[in-house]
Amino acid sequence: MDLSALHSFRVAACDLNGQLRGKRVPPSYGSKLDTGAVRMPFSALNVDLWGADIDGSPLVFESGDADGVLRPTERGPVPVPWLETDTALVPMSLYDDHGTPFAGDPRHALAAVLKRYAQRGWSVIAATELEFTLLDASGPHPQPPINPVTGRRLMDEAVLSMAEMDAFDAFFTDLYDGCAAMGIPAQTAISESGIGQFEINLNHQDAMRCADDTWLFKVLTRGLARKHGFSATFMAKPYADDAGNGMHVHFSVVDQHGRNVFDDGGPEGTDLLRWAVAGCLAAMPGSTLVFAPHGNSYTRLVPGAHAPTGASWAYENRTAALRIPGGAPAARRIEHRVAGGDINPYMMLTAVLGAALNGIEDETEPPNPITGNAYEAEGLPQLKQDWPSAIAAFESDPQVARIFPADLIRFFAMTKRQEIRRFAARPPEEHWLSYLEAV
Repeated sequence: MDLSALHSFRVAACDLNGQLRGKRVPPSYGSKLDTGAVRMPFSALNVDLWGADIDGSPLVFESGDADGVLRPTERGPVPVPWLETDTALVPMSLYDDHGTPFAGDPRHALAAVLKRYAQRGWSVIAATELEFTLLDASGPHPQPPINPVTGRRLMDEAVLSMAEMDAFDAFFTDLYDGCAAMGIPAQTAISESGIGQFEINLNHQDAMRCADDTWLFKVLTRGLARKHGFSATFMAKPYADDAGNGMHVHFSVVDQHGRNVFDDGGPEGTDLLRWAVAGCLAAMPGSTLVFAPHGNSYTRLVPGAHAPTGASWAYENRTAALRIPGGAPAARRIEHRVAGGDINPYMMLTAVLGAALNGIEDETEPPNPITGNAYEAEGLPQLKQDWPSAIAAFESDPQVARIFPADLIRFFAMTKRQEIRRFAARPPEEHWLSYLEAV
C-alpha cells in the first residue's frame, strides 16, 4: 500500500485492554516510520479502559512520563474499511530509544514466547473462533437489533439459522470484503445460540499473524457495525440472561520440517501434546485474569453455561476447558476453550502458548482426560470466580511469572485494580456502556 498517496493514515499499537493507541499522521511519515519518527509515551499502552493514566504507575510521574518509539510490525499497513476516507492503519510496537522492546507492550510478550518455541526449531500454528453480538445501543440498556428484513426487533435464539444470517447479509458481505482487503482469513460464519449472536472463524496460520488478525478483526467488526446502524460487541456477557461470547483458540506446533509434533499417527497424540496440556492446566487458574479481564467477564464464568470453570481436558468433549479434536492425526491440536470474546488476543495467546511450553519444558504429565460432563466432575482446579481474586492470582502465580515479564504483570494488575475502583463509582446499570465497543 502506497502511504504517500493517502491524505493521512493511522499508526497504532495495542494496549493492555486490546485497544488501539496511536496517532493520525500525514503521508510524509510513510517513508520514515522505520526511523523512529513517531514517538508515544510508554504509559499510553498501560492506561485503563477509558484511557486514563494509572494512579501510582511508575510510567507516569515517577519517570517523567517518558516517550518510547513506535516502529511498524511485520504485519504491514492495512486498509481501514470502516471509514469513508481512503486511509490505512499501520500496526506498531513500542520500544525504547535503544531498540529494547517495551515490557508493557503485549505484542512483545507474545513475541518472547514464540522465540522460545523458535529456539527449539518449532513454530506455532493457531486459529481463533470469535463470537460477537449485534445489538441496539441507542437506549438506556442494550437490546437486540432490528431485523433489516422484517423491521422487527430480534426476540429469540436462532442457532445455525440461515434466515438470520441472510437478514444481516449486507453487514456480513461488507465484513467478509473488509477481511479480504485487510488480509484477514475469515472462514465460516454462523448464527450462534444467543439473540443476535454470531461466530466467525479465522483460518489456521502463524501464531503472531493469528493474534494480529484477531485484534484487527475485532476493530473491523465494531467499525462496520456502526456503519450499518447498530453495534457489535465482544463483551463476555452482553445480556445477563443470554449466552455469552467466547473466543476459542486452536493451536499446534510444527518442527523445522513442517511436521506436527503433536501427531503420533493415532488419536491420542504424542508425549509433547500431553505435556503441553499439563502446562495449560497448571497455569489456567493463575491466568484467569487474561481469559476474563473485565468485571463483566465473570458473569460468563458460571457452571453449566458453556464456559469452562474447571481446569480439565478431554478428547472430543466440548464441556472441557481443553479439547483435543478428532480428525486426521496430522492435524492433531489443542483447543483452549476458556477465554471470553473480550480478551486481548496477544495476552491470551501469550498465556496459552507460554503455559503449553512450560509443560513441555518440565515434561509434566497431565491427569487422566475426563469423560462426560466436565461441570459435574469433582476435584478439578477452578478458575478464579471474581475479578479481585483473579488479579491477586495473576500477580502471585509462579506459572504466570514464567510466561509474562514482571513489569507487564505489575502494570496489568494496577490497571485492573484502577478499573475496579472506577466501576465502583459508576451506576451498575451504566457499566455496559464502558464495555460496549471497548473490548
